Amino acid sequence: MATTIPQASSESAALAQREPSAKEIRLVVGASSAGTIFEWYDFFIYGTLAYILKDAFYDVDDPTLGLLLVWSTFAVGFAFRPIGAILFGYLGDRLGRKYTFLVTVTLMGIATAGVGFIPTVDQVGVVAPIIVIFLRVLQGLALGGEYGGAAIYVAEHAPPEKRGYYTSFIQASVAGGFVLSIIVVLACRALIPQDDFVEWGWRVPFLLSIILLAISLWMRLMLSESPVFQAMKEAGETSGNPFVESFTYPGNKKRIFVALFGVTGILTTIWYTAFFSGMSFLRGPMHVEDLTVELILLISGGIAMSFYIFVGKWSDRVGRKLPIMIGALATLVLLFPAFWGLGSLANPGLAAAAERSPIVVAGLDCSTDPFAELFDREQTDCGKILGTLTASGVSYTLEEGATLRLEAAGERIAIPPAWLESGVARTAGLQAALSAYGFDFSRQQPGFANLVGIVAILLGLGLLSALTYGSVAALLSEMFPPKIRYSSMSIPYHIGAGYLGGFLPLISGVIVASTGDIYAGLWYTWGVVAFGVLVLWWGIPSGPPRDFADDART
Repeated sequence: MATTIPQASSESAALAQREPSAKEIRLVVGASSAGTIFEWYDFFIYGTLAYILKDAFYDVDDPTLGLLLVWSTFAVGFAFRPIGAILFGYLGDRLGRKYTFLVTVTLMGIATAGVGFIPTVDQVGVVAPIIVIFLRVLQGLALGGEYGGAAIYVAEHAPPEKRGYYTSFIQASVAGGFVLSIIVVLACRALIPQDDFVEWGWRVPFLLSIILLAISLWMRLMLSESPVFQAMKEAGETSGNPFVESFTYPGNKKRIFVALFGVTGILTTIWYTAFFSGMSFLRGPMHVEDLTVELILLISGGIAMSFYIFVGKWSDRVGRKLPIMIGALATLVLLFPAFWGLGSLANPGLAAAAERSPIVVAGLDCSTDPFAELFDREQTDCGKILGTLTASGVSYTLEEGATLRLEAAGERIAIPPAWLESGVARTAGLQAALSAYGFDFSRQQPGFANLVGIVAILLGLGLLSALTYGSVAALLSEMFPPKIRYSSMSIPYHIGAGYLGGFLPLISGVIVASTGDIYAGLWYTWGVVAFGVLVLWWGIPSGPPRDFADDART
């Protein structure tokens, strides 16, 4: 490890000689966090409005397929995050932290505003989703450079004993972007009539990115370069090829593996399950009113932002590993009970009706193909019934049978030919028939006590996210040598966040659509977290936080 000492020495010397004042630290944290909030707002507004965008950009009959296509496009942005991490990580390690994330925030703002100008599928046909995918690619590239730049910039300004606390504001800002997206949607709903909002008002939150971009640039242009990078540049210690050195630097392959599976895999799947899966679950199979869902998430998400700061500060005393391990192990125990609780509180009548009047389906080739319509494959009649039941939030039992059969409480329900020809007719007819057995498919408005319980559960999920996320910017900064830090932490972080987390809504949705169990998608999160716990236990040392050069075992 002799090769790490000069870099560590230059980093310590840089912080000692150019230690920022309290005012400078506040500016660094404030400007970096605000920019991160705005950039994640740009990325998340697409997911927040997914229920509207599925009709604006995709012309499909099956509502489940429409939502899966939206989540597929959502995932495209995440798929390109690792490429953005490589590109902007290289620039950040070669040219500097400040100017690199000025470029990323500009690219993100332009791409997000562009979504607001796209014609709908009714106007230009297949061109609409193609343009959306292109803009999501640009967003993914930009986000691949944003997180590493902001996290490192703050970490390299912060004194070691407060690094977890200061960088936790970056983590809280990710949740802040999600909360801001909900605030903007609620404001637009209040100012724009519902029909107009669905028709054209959904564009306003995207166009708002132009204003947020201007604010972000103004704030970040006031910042100076990281003192650590300045010292390395003056000493001629910057990397010649950060991407290559990230994989050839002694011990870095292990650190990248641990950062990918033992850190990012855990935090990203828990984060998206807590926020996006929670939102989709309440809005979709639980049939809760859209406005109510948004208010619930606004309250729980806003409160949960403080958890990240608390955990970051706590990690400065107990180390980075302990909070992540506690949060991950607690998730393995509490994940399914938390969502069972959400279901019983959000729509208690649905579960009660399923218990009183169990649904049985039988038929030939009785399985669902969620993408049948997209690829022009013929969905079986039984598969059509199963898909509609799942989209309606109704659990069922499969039985073998030579002919298609649908039963509720042991009584056979007739299946008219129109149900098998039209998804709209099938949904309306099936829900009307099951309503006679106590199933309530109307938009739900849970009572006050139930709302309090839902918010409490979401806060619990938010705490699990904070435990596994609040100290991560500090941890990743401490894991890698300064001269290749931007690249080395961005690559595993964005591979994990891009694929393990970004594809979570799509993968979970496919699992649910294929199994008919509205809770089955949670097994994806559980599996990723379980593997991550083993990697984390093996790969991250316990004890107080340590700078990179202090760890002689890496």
